[in-house]
Amino acid sequence: MFYLVCYDIVNNSRRQKISQLLEAYGLRVQKSVFECVLDEKQYQSLCQRLLRLVNKREDQVRFYPLSANTRTKVAVLGTQPQLAVDDAAFIV
Repeated sequence: MFYLVCYDIVNNSRRQKISQLLEAYGLRVQKSVFECVLDEKQYQSLCQRLLRLVNKREDQVRFYPLSANTRTKVAVLGTQPQLAVDDAAFIV
């Protein structure tokens, strides 16, 4: 499944750790936005790892699942990453 993952993390140290974790699972497309292709096991693993880092009172991480049909309709205005995320792009 393709996910758009966005975060709002208050603490710089936590933000850096979460950012590094997400970089292992997907492609950063904006400062706090990642595109990730995850199977169910990867999704569960990532969520568990994030829960250990996130302060539930201050921080937020959102997963937006996008279908194959919706994904083809994504429009990008302005600069975009040179790489694209696909099913074989990331192995965790």
